[in-house]
Amino acid sequence: MSTSTEPRRTARASGHESAPAVFVQRLHDDLVYRRVASGIEYLDAHRDVLERLDGASPGAAACLSMLARWVDTGYGSPEQVRALLERFPASLRPKLPLWDYLQIRLAEAFVAMSDEKQDEAVKHLDFILAAGDGAGDRELLALAYFWKGRSRRYQADYDEALECTIRGRELAAEFGYTATAAVMRTLESWLYFQKGKYKESMRTLEEAEAVLIKTDDYITLGNIQSAYGRMARREGRHDAALEHFNRAIEWYRRRDAQHRNYARSLANIATVKRMIALQIRRRVDAAVTRRREGGVRRNSVAAQTEEVVTEANYRRRFEELRQESLAHLAEAAEIYRHLRHHRGTGMTHIDRGGLFLDGGELDQAGLEATAAFELGQERQDYILMARARILQCMAEHAKLEEGIEEGSHPGRHAQLAREYAREAVELAKHTQNRWLLARAHTWEGLTLCLPFFQAREAASQSASLASALLKPDDYDYLWDELQTLKAKLLVTGGLDATLRAWSQGEVGDKTFRQIADEFAELIIPKVWQREDRKIARVASRLSISPKKVRRILHKVGLLKDRAGE
Repeated sequence: MSTSTEPRRTARASGHESAPAVFVQRLHDDLVYRRVASGIEYLDAHRDVLERLDGASPGAAACLSMLARWVDTGYGSPEQVRALLERFPASLRPKLPLWDYLQIRLAEAFVAMSDEKQDEAVKHLDFILAAGDGAGDRELLALAYFWKGRSRRYQADYDEALECTIRGRELAAEFGYTATAAVMRTLESWLYFQKGKYKESMRTLEEAEAVLIKTDDYITLGNIQSAYGRMARREGRHDAALEHFNRAIEWYRRRDAQHRNYARSLANIATVKRMIALQIRRRVDAAVTRRREGGVRRNSVAAQTEEVVTEANYRRRFEELRQESLAHLAEAAEIYRHLRHHRGTGMTHIDRGGLFLDGGELDQAGLEATAAFELGQERQDYILMARARILQCMAEHAKLEEGIEEGSHPGRHAQLAREYAREAVELAKHTQNRWLLARAHTWEGLTLCLPFFQAREAASQSASLASALLKPDDYDYLWDELQTLKAKLLVTGGLDATLRAWSQGEVGDKTFRQIADEFAELIIPKVWQREDRKIARVASRLSISPKKVRRILHKVGLLKDRAGE
């Protein structure tokens, strides 16, 4: 590699410039200002420039790098970049100027990212960041920081991802590339969300959307709607989530209906429909319980008939949503298969496994979880492996509830559930995904509550760890699972046992704040019941704010409607 550090930035085209220089400059301008359709049309009309490209010719490395950036934006496929890289053999590279060599490393980073080999991508990007100042190209540094942020986000290293993304966005802004900076802000917003900074996340995303809505960057606009949808889903606003995911699909279709993010939105829709279906199933279970306990007057034939009809309607809607979810996942899986996308394929296995679990097809759920775990192992994907282990733990719980025979191994399902839960916790700890770790702790606690273990104190510790990781606005199926764990702890230990343990100083590893919060969750619901379920009366009786009463009741599952009682 030549030590020449003269920047090889392209200048605006003139009649005396080479074809590669004109080619790169035009594509560069369309890219930074997000004129996506214009750039794609130009690429299609000038394929001959790439077809004639010789790795040793002037401007060849810049063409390669520019193609990688455009494929990342939505043009063609990574295979085109991979094929072009073959024209830059190792024997040629030592003779190239530094700037050209960095363009090749950028293309290699893109291919590694496309192959989900994030550590390899980061090695290329770190080299660019270390040598980039010497090449005198801060614009290249901006992109390298942004791509490194994406790789770290994929690995759930949110702290470093956010640091890199902000640095890249600041550099892009220095050049006045407002639209490019807005693209980077969409990632920045999602990282804020993952770190629990919801207001900052929403504000950042809205600011990015205000800039990009004036462009035809349909993929990023779809990503923005997808982010809105996932935020709404986390808050339990299912109708809003579905609306945003469908809008995302509309944007993706305008550019590429086979894009991996199109498949991701299909999977997200399937998840939301599954959550709605589970709510419906809880209504069915409640109706059955009421009927068994005599909740409907036995001499009221009309009431009994209405109850049965309602239950039948709920069951039919539950199955409809389940089948719709499976159809969405089938379409998503086919796209991921075509793209050879490991995590996407793995997540469709997990989502299908959850649906099979809901339908009582426990063996099939286990097979889906195993397939997902094996895909995660191939890429050391801790997120995928942890989610697969959680699903396997859930399947073992379901087998226990169904009373499935364990043969000559009593407690086998309970022991397997514990092994899967423990491993899920350890795998999740390799990431900064607090939601994933909270769910792993929750299922570890649910497993420790099983009669085979009766480890209430350890289960209580798992519940505390999970609670500490969640935010007040986290309201999805994890919230329901955590409330189930807390309810089991009250049944197995009892309020009196908890208070006795505290009076003896038996607090485990809990802080005073955690004890105070847990005490509030125990006492406020009891007072609420005694005060005829009136929030204002509880607030007056205990001299605390109605807002805190409402928050506690909502947290323990007694107040589902945030707007009132």
